[in-house]
Amino acid sequence: QVQLVESGGGLVQAGGSLRLSCAASGRTFSGYVMGWFRRAPGKEREFVAGIRWSTGSTRYADSVKGRFTISRDNAKNTVYLQMNSLKPEDTAVYYCAAVRKANHPSTSSEYDYWGQGTQVTVSS
Repeated sequence: QVQLVESGGGLVQAGGSLRLSCAASGRTFSGYVMGWFRRAPGKEREFVAGIRWSTGSTRYADSVKGRFTISRDNAKNTVYLQMNSLKPEDTAVYYCAAVRKANHPSTSSEYDYWGQGTQVTVSS
């Protein structure tokens, strides 16, 4: 059974940085795409970034390009989201997700497995 456990959220001032982690277990993820999504209060869940486990290829939402970096550590079965130059509008619950797919999906309905989420709050 796939398990995804996020950590690393917290409270940070605008302009600061945080690194989120997603520890994945339950199977070999070489054929999987791992994604980070977020849901702000009163808004729909939105795609943030994705990474193909086998190749390391990445995809980002326009709103985070140049500020966020997604990466993975194969030995630790962990995916990271390094968030720099944080803005108050980045405040949300951040979720890790996984799906076995050949493309790079960016809609939440395409992902099969989800973590419980971690809160990120950016103060102005």
